[in-house]
Amino acid sequence: MHEDTIVALSSGRLPAGVAVIRVSGPRSRFVIETISGKMVTDRLATYRRFRSPDGSTIDSGLVLFFPGPGSFTGEDVAEFQVHGGLAVVAAMLEAILACGGVRHAEPGDFTRRAFLNDKLDLVRTEALADLVNAQTEAQRRFAVRNAEGAQSRLYLDWRRRLIHARAMIEAEIDFSDEEDVPGSVSDAIWSDVGALIGEIERHVAGYRVAEIIRDGFEVVILGAPNAGKSSLFNALARREAAIVTDEPGTTRDLLEVVLDLRGVRVRVTDTAGLRENAGKVEAIGIERARAKAHGADLVLLLEDMDRPVPVDVSVNDTPVLRIGTKSDLVAEFGRPVPGYDLTVSTKDGAGVTTLLDEIARRAGDGIGQAGDVLPSRLRHVALLEESKTYLQAAFRSQAGQELRAEELRLAADRLGRIVGAVDVEDMLDVIFSQFCIGK
Repeated sequence: MHEDTIVALSSGRLPAGVAVIRVSGPRSRFVIETISGKMVTDRLATYRRFRSPDGSTIDSGLVLFFPGPGSFTGEDVAEFQVHGGLAVVAAMLEAILACGGVRHAEPGDFTRRAFLNDKLDLVRTEALADLVNAQTEAQRRFAVRNAEGAQSRLYLDWRRRLIHARAMIEAEIDFSDEEDVPGSVSDAIWSDVGALIGEIERHVAGYRVAEIIRDGFEVVILGAPNAGKSSLFNALARREAAIVTDEPGTTRDLLEVVLDLRGVRVRVTDTAGLRENAGKVEAIGIERARAKAHGADLVLLLEDMDRPVPVDVSVNDTPVLRIGTKSDLVAEFGRPVPGYDLTVSTKDGAGVTTLLDEIARRAGDGIGQAGDVLPSRLRHVALLEESKTYLQAAFRSQAGQELRAEELRLAADRLGRIVGAVDVEDMLDVIFSQFCIGK
């Protein structure tokens, strides 16, 4: 338990209809008594008048008290619900700090205390950060699943299996002559270790799906200058996000918008037109366009159907949709439409909805049902890879059982580090610094 008490606005940007001010620590009860005049019933919202140190009224609202350890942080917690004006919240914070022994909370302070008081593990802590930052339905579902402990249970179960395997091997080493110790447990133990290696490999392979959910399905628009890239970019964004002119080479850097398509985050990037003999600045933009396309989940390769200019594009295994643009001009002159995957016109909107539906379908296919438990951080992937390396060393080793048991210990240690079951003090500052103040 911490000796100091922390306070912060926990309800977001002001002004607002209601502001929630949270206090956690040993002085929480005293703060309530000082600000509202007397103590309130545990876990019961009570309407009170809140006063400053000079006795003047700050505001009236609700106050709640959650005694530790039955609170989010595991400490005594007080919450004040007041009107969400800037001056009201400032006066309330000033009055609370004047109670003595209270300081402003740092980013992630409340959640860090919940972790240190065994109310949360590290994976569920990170999931709460994802939930706060969720912008799409897929992100929300993914964060809720992890916040409820699905990911933690998987890692802890793997760790339990390794601890059991190590215990059986060490028991066979130390007590092989005892009657109550099974004869040879090696076959069963190492068979399970081999299975666990495969489980970890399949789990790590799912990180790309988690990346799409958290960071977005990456769509890059490529094409020759004046192929209609920026016009389509604006049509997809439903706003004037890029400058559109008849002059070739208007777009020289990467422009990005984020879309929510059927609950999936999609990032669309407009790029410089691809052509030879470009100027120095434009050439840099073209190089960035090609590099961006290599890491994309989908490339939209645009071509002006009225004045087609083929471009050389190599994007390895990235799927490519060939999009014919300015279909209104082709229809006007009665020209045949070449073999494109889709055709669009940003002038009359033809085909744009169909293109959005196709992007949404591919983005949805990219995450599937997202029902599997997935690693949600690179930190998890790195530790899982280390654990797998130790397991493979133990599984393939021809050394004595003592050395193989040590490899199992190291593998279990890396799994424990993911959820915080072993010493992770060096990671805490990095993890909790990603939270907003008041969480």
